[in-house]
Amino acid sequence: MSNIIAIVGRPNVGKSTLFNRLTESRKAIVKEVSGVTRDRIYGRGEWCGVDFSVIDTGGYVQGSDDIFEDEIAKQVKIAIEEANVIIFMVDVMTGITDLDDAVVNILRKTKKKIFIGANKVDNTDRIGLSSEFWGLGLGDVYDLSAVNGSGTGELLDDIIKEFDQEDDTDLEEGLPRIAFVGRPNVGKSSMINALIGEDRNIVTNISGTTRDSINTRYNAYGFDFVIIDTAGIRKKAKVTEDIEYYSVLRSIRTIENSDVCVFMIDAQEGIQKQDLNIFYICEKNHKGVVVLVNKWDLIEKDHTTTKAFEEKIREQLAPFNNVPIIFTSALTKQRIHKALETTMEVYENRIRKIPTSVLNDVMQEVMEHNPPPSVKGKFIKIKFVSQLPTHAPAFAFFCNLPQYIRDDYKRFLENKLRENFDFEGVPIRIFFRKK
Repeated sequence: MSNIIAIVGRPNVGKSTLFNRLTESRKAIVKEVSGVTRDRIYGRGEWCGVDFSVIDTGGYVQGSDDIFEDEIAKQVKIAIEEANVIIFMVDVMTGITDLDDAVVNILRKTKKKIFIGANKVDNTDRIGLSSEFWGLGLGDVYDLSAVNGSGTGELLDDIIKEFDQEDDTDLEEGLPRIAFVGRPNVGKSSMINALIGEDRNIVTNISGTTRDSINTRYNAYGFDFVIIDTAGIRKKAKVTEDIEYYSVLRSIRTIENSDVCVFMIDAQEGIQKQDLNIFYICEKNHKGVVVLVNKWDLIEKDHTTTKAFEEKIREQLAPFNNVPIIFTSALTKQRIHKALETTMEVYENRIRKIPTSVLNDVMQEVMEHNPPPSVKGKFIKIKFVSQLPTHAPAFAFFCNLPQYIRDDYKRFLENKLRENFDFEGVPIRIFFRKK
């Protein structure tokens, strides 16, 4: 996409608020403390018929001892390189600060078009306070209120003049959406960085580093899909900050909007109770699931270790244990391409449509050899089966007495569907309807 806006500036000047307004979303977490946004966050916006992408960045800080601030600075510089135009956000209430000067020094080195957004002009008394920012010599200054939207129209009117007016397609639309999910610190961001070959997402040993759900287009080795890094999901009792609370909500929303969830667990810790809670969220939302056992390089192994570990995982994930399990390491990149191949196979399984004639030929023979058990002297006859037009595999069995079908027979039919058609990694729903 050639129409890209990067929003940069020091911490707590309103970058994420403006991002949410330009994208008409609530993707970026907003709070009146510095350092909430860490990674680059991408969104889509539209103005006067022109589509564009927006990159939100963390607040730039120079010379800080905070491990996150150094990583945020790298993300800001990458965003500037990616963008076509840059909105430099400043705060009219505080004026030019040393941190603003640090950002200005970076922006002077770029040849990209720069627009200065003088934010927090929330009332008429603050009009004119932005005059000092003209002295920076970076570009035109626009009085803005990211909170109520005033001034953003004039800013966008001038920004879209710099764009390719013909570029109005969202290249990510219709692509498979792959969400990496799991507890904090299991290696989700590290795995994504290993896959794409760059430090796209900030990685530290501190739980909760990732806060927002972060989209990355992956287009290599014959694959083309969107990878989504999510914040680690912890128990509700352990979520003490409201920032983390919103991070968890975004992670759950990302699961709901994904096609396949790459469910990551820590090989050193195995599956914990909270891992199972995350797995059940994926299953209840009928998403494809691939299990990645990360940090496998840290495990002492013999010829039985892998098999025993896999059997234990399947036992814990029952009854939905028909999922691929891959033992990998983000650090050594062990089997990461195998993980990609398997993930796309699960995606194909999830969207598979079986012709009705083929489905009935197979399942009618199964049901003739193993008919539903009679209940109260009543015999159940299943006459027809068809796949429903849903996003995830769902099948309707039409019979004379659907209310008498027992759960064990329902599981039997599901197993037979899996035996005859490849639905590995995908939950199957079965409905019985009156014929």
